[in-house]
This record gives sequence, C-alpha cells and structure tokens, in this order.
Amino acid sequence: MKLETLLFVSWGFLWAGYFALDGYDFGVGALFELLGRSSVERRLMIGSISPVWNGNEVWLITAGAVTFAAFPRAYATIFSSFYSLLLLLVGALILRGVVFEFRGELKDPRWTGAWDVAFAAGSIVPPFLFGVIFGNVFRGLALGADGFSGSFFAFFNPYSLLTGILFLALFLHHGAQWLSVKTGGALKERAEEAAGRIWYGVLLIGALFAVYTSYATGLYSNYVNHPGWLVVPLAAVAALLFNKYLLLIKNDLAAFLASAAAIVLFVFFALAGLYPSLLPAADGGAGGITIDNAAAGSYALVIAAAALIIFMPLVIAYQLWVYGVFKGRLLEEDVTRDEEAY
Repeated sequence: MKLETLLFVSWGFLWAGYFALDGYDFGVGALFELLGRSSVERRLMIGSISPVWNGNEVWLITAGAVTFAAFPRAYATIFSSFYSLLLLLVGALILRGVVFEFRGELKDPRWTGAWDVAFAAGSIVPPFLFGVIFGNVFRGLALGADGFSGSFFAFFNPYSLLTGILFLALFLHHGAQWLSVKTGGALKERAEEAAGRIWYGVLLIGALFAVYTSYATGLYSNYVNHPGWLVVPLAAVAALLFNKYLLLIKNDLAAFLASAAAIVLFVFFALAGLYPSLLPAADGGAGGITIDNAAAGSYALVIAAAALIIFMPLVIAYQLWVYGVFKGRLLEEDVTRDEEAY
C-alpha cells in the first residue's frame, strides 16, 4: 500500500472515530430540550458527556491536521470552498463548548434557559452542516483552474440537505443510546423509547440516501469495479439491524456499540466510494482533487505517517482510560449532591 493510500485510510479512520464519539455528544445536546424534563435531568444529560466531550473533539482536530500535513492542496480547497459553512460550524462548536463552562454559574432560570437553547442549537447545527459539507463532497464541487467557483446557496441542494438530515438522525439516535447507557430512572426510559423511535427514521432516511446517492454521485462506481468492497455497506446495514434487535432486548451498551459501528462503517462506505478522490469535481469533470495530485512531498508524508503511528495509540489509550474512570451510570443523587455541577 502506497503512503498516500495509507494516509487516506488513516484520515477516514479519524473522521469515523470523530463521528462515532462526538456524534453521541451532539445527539445528547440535540435531545436536550426534548428529553430533559427537569433541571436535574438536564444536569444529568450534560454531566453524562462533560468528562469526555473535549477529548472526543481531538479526533476532529487530528483529522484536520492530517489533511493539512498530508494533502495540503485538499486542505486549502476545503477551507476556501466551504469557508462560510465552516465559519458557521466553528461558531456553533464554540457556542456549545461555552455552555459547559457558563450554564451553572447562575441559578436564575432565565440564565440556564438561555444556555439550554444555546446548547441545543450548538448541537443541532454542526451535524447538519457536516452532512451538508460531506454531501457536497460526495456530489462533486464546482472546481476549475482557479479553484472553487460555486455559490453559497448552491451548497444547499436536495442531496446535501438529505445528507445533513441523515447525519443529524444518526447522531440523535446515537445520543439517545448514550443516555440509556449513562443515566437511570425516567430519563433512561425516555432515552430508550426515543432511540427505538428514531431508529425507524434513520432506516428510512438511510434508504432514501442510498437510492439518491446512485443518481447524484459516483460513489457506487468503485463498488461496481471492486465487488468485494460491498462488504462495507452491507456490514453497515447489518450493524443497524443488529442495533434494533439489541434495543428490543434492552442491551443498552451493546446497542450503543452497534450504533457506533454503523456510523464508522457508513463513513468508510462513503470514503471507499470516493477513493482515490478527496474532492471530486462536479459531474465527474476535470479539476478534481485526488490523493495523488493533493499529496505533500514524500518527506512530509513520512513525517505525517510517523506522527500518526506514534501519537494516535497514545490518544486512544488516554481516551480508554478516561472512559474507564467515568464508567457507570450517572444518577440523580450524583448531581443533586453537588449543587455547583452544571
């Protein structure tokens, strides 16, 4: 395997890890106003993700760093093409992060209510925008000799909007399952019920996405040329169906892990369809960016690969340690004991 391909796979792994981990953070926030019926329950919801959310964000930063180090031309095109969307995305991420620090500073209901709305908005907007961005990547960008030539409103086409809705549905489903694993009592029961209902939405939207993808993109071309690769989308469907079975028998942790597997496999389904492209041109035209014409020099690729080999195991080990430290359910008495917590 050539170094460019290895780094492309690593890049995909980082995006898959980010969506599987920060995805449930987004889902919890997006469900904040719907499932949190009391101040205590909302503190439980925030408390369930507060020890781990910033660690989950590391995967996004690392994915960006790999893009910059290994595929600088793609990095430049992504930021110049999606500048407005990325500005909105980063603003929402910042707003969401600020909530963790400021929501519990005053006990005034107006104060907490305003931050509750901010938390929900900061958790709904990013997954939708991620879907819109990736939907446009799958569909192909208006790339020419002078770079991107499309308009802001052109990003919001039917296919990218559907992809944004799919991302949001996947994360809502994932977040509900995280709450069923990490909380107890009435909140856990509502989360389990929500996960079961949202599953049908994910299945329907996913089916529409699969059909529309065959018309709007060239993602299936690689699967025609390499039928063995079909194991990836088939495994994603199997993980989603197995997730439903686990929800029915109320095996919360296994269902959550199956949901994470479905998200990871969905990401790899899309990236396998893109390969070797990073940013295909609209309608399959010239000007598309591939791993070959976007790759940095051989020395930079070696440094990027070495950094990943050295540091990614450390990041994964640290996160496993954090999850081990904060394992177990967060119950009402845990947050009521500490009145200063969120």
